[in-house]
Amino acid sequence: MRVKPMVVVRFGWLALLLNSSPLAAQEPAAWGVSSRDALEFHTFSIAAIDPRTGEVGVAVTTRVPCVGNGVPWVRAGVGAVATQANTRTEYGQILLDALAKGEEPSKALARALAADSLAASRQVGVIAVSGKSAQHTGANDSPWAGGRAGTSYVTQGNLLVGPEVVEAVAASFEASEGTPRHLADRLIDAIAAGYAKGGDARKGRTQSAAVIVADSRPGRSRRADGVTVNINVCEHPEPVAELRRIYNTISQTLGYRQLEQFTGNDIWQLKVMLNALGLFRPNEQELRRDVPDALVFTPDAVAAVDAFRASEHLSVTSLGSPPGLVDDDTVARLWAALARAGKADAVRQALLETVAVRR
Repeated sequence: MRVKPMVVVRFGWLALLLNSSPLAAQEPAAWGVSSRDALEFHTFSIAAIDPRTGEVGVAVTTRVPCVGNGVPWVRAGVGAVATQANTRTEYGQILLDALAKGEEPSKALARALAADSLAASRQVGVIAVSGKSAQHTGANDSPWAGGRAGTSYVTQGNLLVGPEVVEAVAASFEASEGTPRHLADRLIDAIAAGYAKGGDARKGRTQSAAVIVADSRPGRSRRADGVTVNINVCEHPEPVAELRRIYNTISQTLGYRQLEQFTGNDIWQLKVMLNALGLFRPNEQELRRDVPDALVFTPDAVAAVDAFRASEHLSVTSLGSPPGLVDDDTVARLWAALARAGKADAVRQALLETVAVRR
């Protein structure tokens, strides 16, 4: 296998490249010899679509470095592939090419495996943008190995602590179906659910994780290939949590930083939430985002935050808290208050475009 060398994290087109040298020397040592049939990513993953938006994506984690460089493959308007275990990276393009020609996933995967002498050691999940899917877990894959499938996803894993890992992935993804959330957001949560159940059975190994999503809708991506999200955590003690941190930071999702006096998209989110609770400009039924101070943490927004914190019996300025303090606890309580008022889903829908990733 030959890949562009990466260090720790790649997000979209932002990458940190190593000095030029023989390409084989730039692959992680844990990948072993430079042979596509010796490349092993014992792992678990989910390949999925969003029927409402047409997004396609894959999320994956493993105890081998740089899993994002080998397992996940997506093509805007076509589908997604996860190729793992004794990984044959060529399956990504082979299967996506077949889907692009209108071939059903089951037929495309069967034909590819029939021509593969190492099919018994492969694990593959493929899903078309139509929702049709197929999976393969070879007889020689290490226990525990297997998969689950739903109407808009396939999840599979090998060398796991048990079936509870993919079951948790499936349950998480199904629970978020139809909610006003972007596909990458849901995929990260699904992988986190499997990771929390024990994930990869190996211990003391280098860990990595990745999520990649493509969107065929015009104007959604800055790239010709339609990729909107591409986060590759090549190595980290908690790679799935790092995926979430990076995603929240890049999308400027409210809660990714503590707020005192800032400007940005997360300020707008905060104002919309406070307005829905009747604490910020309550006479404006719909806030305008095209006004000069829309993204600014204005004094009336700070006052609204302090009023909310006081209503929640949180520490207030008279007790030493900074004015307008918005920490993780405040964000969680805001969402809880919106849920109690029956407004959480409507606010999430209103904010969906604000947190869209387009890099």
